[in-house]
Amino acid sequence: MPARTVDWDAVARDLHGLNVIASPGQRKQLSKDFYWYSPILTEQLAGCVADLVVKVSTEDDVRQAAAVAAKWQLPLTVRGGGTGNYGQCVPLSGGLVLDVTPMCRVLDIGPGRVRVQAGARMHDIEAAVAETGQALRMWPSTWHVATIGGFIAGGFGGIGSIRHGILRDPGNLLRARVMTVEREPRVIELAGDEIQQVHHAYGTNGVILDVEVALSPAVDWVHCIALFPSYRQVMDFGVAASTPAIELFLLSAVDARFSPYYANLGEHFPPDRHAMFMMAAPGSMPALHALAEAHGGRISLAGTEAALHAMGLPPAYECAYNHTTLQALKVDRSWTYLQVAYAQPFDPAVVDRHIALFGDDVLQHHEFARAGGEYGTFAILLVRWKGEAHQYELIREIESEGGCVIFNPHVVTIEDGGMKTIDTQQIDFKKQSDPMGLMNPGKTRGWTPDMAREA
Repeated sequence: MPARTVDWDAVARDLHGLNVIASPGQRKQLSKDFYWYSPILTEQLAGCVADLVVKVSTEDDVRQAAAVAAKWQLPLTVRGGGTGNYGQCVPLSGGLVLDVTPMCRVLDIGPGRVRVQAGARMHDIEAAVAETGQALRMWPSTWHVATIGGFIAGGFGGIGSIRHGILRDPGNLLRARVMTVEREPRVIELAGDEIQQVHHAYGTNGVILDVEVALSPAVDWVHCIALFPSYRQVMDFGVAASTPAIELFLLSAVDARFSPYYANLGEHFPPDRHAMFMMAAPGSMPALHALAEAHGGRISLAGTEAALHAMGLPPAYECAYNHTTLQALKVDRSWTYLQVAYAQPFDPAVVDRHIALFGDDVLQHHEFARAGGEYGTFAILLVRWKGEAHQYELIREIESEGGCVIFNPHVVTIEDGGMKTIDTQQIDFKKQSDPMGLMNPGKTRGWTPDMAREA
């Protein structure tokens, strides 16, 4: 957005009554997410800081802040828990950051559904619905901090996707209420497939106020690790376990070379064995034991989350998805990562090729999940950082054979990150919900300055 002269004292007066944060240190902290996983984004986003942060507690707070942003034509970036990895909540053009974490109430729980404010942390939602014998269908590995609004605005799937698919699959997202950014903000209600207009839109087209998502009956999952001599055995086991006959909530393959980053697991994940981390229904454990043995492996650990905590061990979901990347980066910051989607049906020989080709420059990590009703596989690879040119050489090589597609975590726009095409449905909704183009500018290539209009 073009630079404008803003009377920030006058803006502060218009924000009177709201929780406004102006101190440089807090503004800097609340303008970041986990983009530091990427050395490219670390450099690119280093100086991106909000001019003011507004913490909102009510719908009226959001309305006031949105109206002020529209009046002064200020960039407005919505922030939840800040656990994203791609700079989704980083203000590229300054302006206001709208922190919705105080909007964290569980509004209503019913059979198969829960309605919550956007700033509710997903672990807290799980605790609330557990009292009714129900559970969330999926959540990110960072669910202790991640908010439901942020997960829907920036997420794709997560723990539970092997059972319930990805977020955009029918039946997972039920309703959403969204505030527009105009001089007189309005609330738009979305239901069913309409929610795709704001799902994975990086908060570029409306402030999510509250959402209703589907629930399933609660299961006391068994967290377990299966060990195998070769990574190909792990992959073959994962393909075989991806069946409705085995009730799973997580199926995550991790290269043996990650073992030093999971030192607290000791003999349960030794450096000479590749691992499959799982969350399984108790009734499926005999089938999993037999399947692991049939593929040359064995289950080294099995217990409920409470039992693992009592042993000082992490739950399986903290050894999966991008927690795997985090475990390595906490020890050695010379790594970064790439995300890969594979052609379906999945051919493990593609992974064999990559192991032979990249050696110790790339550590393997694969998630098994469902999307569109079909089982599939994707990777969150740990990649040795050798500069931007090397990173893009790897991307080109991976995409050159086997039908692989890279979801690039080293860029900030929705389209370049992996969507590949502009979602015209989301841009059309932006014309209604953010007609001046103030929301999270720079995060979608589908919006061009000529689309903006006064409202």
